[in-house]
Amino acid sequence: MSEEMNFDAMLDESMKTIHNGEVVEGKVIYVKEDEIALDIGYKADGIITRSEYTNTPNIDLRTVVKEGDVIQAKILKVNDGEGQVSLTYKRLAAERGSEKLAKAFETKEVLKAKVTEVLGGGICVVYDETRVFIPASLVSDTFEKNLDKYKDQEIEFVVTEFQPKKRRIIGDRKQLLVVKKAEAMKKLFETIKVGDVIEGTVKNITDFGAFIELGGADGLLHISEMSWGRIENPKKVFKVGDTVRAFIKDIQGTKVALSMKFPDQNPWADAEEKFAVGNTITGKVARMTEFGAFVELFPGVDALLHVSQISRERIEKPADVLKVGQEVTAKIVDFNLDDKKISLSIKALLPKEEKAEEAPAEDAPAETTEA
Repeated sequence: MSEEMNFDAMLDESMKTIHNGEVVEGKVIYVKEDEIALDIGYKADGIITRSEYTNTPNIDLRTVVKEGDVIQAKILKVNDGEGQVSLTYKRLAAERGSEKLAKAFETKEVLKAKVTEVLGGGICVVYDETRVFIPASLVSDTFEKNLDKYKDQEIEFVVTEFQPKKRRIIGDRKQLLVVKKAEAMKKLFETIKVGDVIEGTVKNITDFGAFIELGGADGLLHISEMSWGRIENPKKVFKVGDTVRAFIKDIQGTKVALSMKFPDQNPWADAEEKFAVGNTITGKVARMTEFGAFVELFPGVDALLHVSQISRERIEKPADVLKVGQEVTAKIVDFNLDDKKISLSIKALLPKEEKAEEAPAEDAPAETTEA
């Protein structure tokens, strides 16, 4: 019995002494879905539960830790009631994270962390198990109606307020974007000029045009500059995210006007030959009015087919005999290049009506002479 006691005493003596709150280092013995066991050089193993490893709910610890890994943790209880040492990893990480955040707050260091929560008033990131709140107004340099797209996204930010005792640590992403955009804009305007052909991405679409992201500034592609043809609604032609090839029509300060009406595609370039008076041409009815139908001959070239030139018969309105999209063949009866006006006539291609033959005169009665 004495020998056993001496052995236990020697064993205890060979083991290091540990205390609550002490930071220890150990090697992972095993990992379960919700528990990690560490060999910390003590007579009992150290245990880190899922809730003491991370604030991320329902995470499978086997996906982040493996057997043989070396981990530092803080002692919560030397004896958890079951003869094991209760450890915490997240609290130690949070303390160290808080120290890093304090330093970053002083130095304005740019940090990077993953968005873990999207709230009504902003988003939360976790930096070394320390929660940082970024208000909606500081998430982006433009208004963001829906912040859900940032969930699980890794973003950069700076700490603008640090009050850990009040559990108030505020981050700012907006100022970084503003600086980057200013740098990109400066670089863009140093390299572009009127006439340059560029590619950009559709950022926003309105009734009057589309805004194209050029990599530092937005260019306006007005509805009138989208095509040589007629555009009724930009939203029917483009969608957000589309890649657009256009040329710079004008630069005024930081405003860039774009155009997709490339000169070499101008349908009026050789119009005098194509649309000469007397030519017969085929097109599609694009739209109608009370006085006539406009026929698209080429994208960007519409010609007027007056109601009086549709038929030799009297027609009240074009819609009585024509419909939008219908293909018609007509003769060009007038062409004005300066005003870009062309007049058509279907009637001119119709055979002329033959005049009714004159009825033969009845034989005149024979003259009689009186005897």
